[in-house]
Amino acid sequence: MADFNSNRFQSKRQTYETPEDLFRPLADEFRFTLDVAADAGNAKCAEFFDEAANGLAQDWRGVCWCNPPYREQSRWVKKAFAEARAGRATTVLLVPARTNTGWWHDYCMKGEVRFIRGRPRFAGCKHGLPQPLALVIFRTSNPTGHDPARSAAEGR
Repeated sequence: MADFNSNRFQSKRQTYETPEDLFRPLADEFRFTLDVAADAGNAKCAEFFDEAANGLAQDWRGVCWCNPPYREQSRWVKKAFAEARAGRATTVLLVPARTNTGWWHDYCMKGEVRFIRGRPRFAGCKHGLPQPLALVIFRTSNPTGHDPARSAAEGR
């Protein structure tokens, strides 16, 4: 009899590439300019922050894609929320739908939530993820991420 709690879906990797069939319609809709949590092998935009650049320590701008490292999701959600509120970036995040967590209620519920049907299979994985996934969208009132008041103050 199989152990229900087997590690079949556990992984030490945190860098699985977003499935193209999930990403492409979003890219067409949002026209992403920056992937904030990527590496050279899985980046979805020409411009990206890798682990060395530490996207959590950077100012985001434009329209961002974020498929965050699994174990740090709450930090990335909080950062995306803050960047939208600051008027710097609209961000689309792909995260597990952890509707019972504080970070989900404190941040995700203040954005637009789109639940994903089915179990997308990420590159390099044999199975789709067992948990439900959602897209969480935090929009700045200025979708280009350009803040005219800030630019004027900086003499641009």
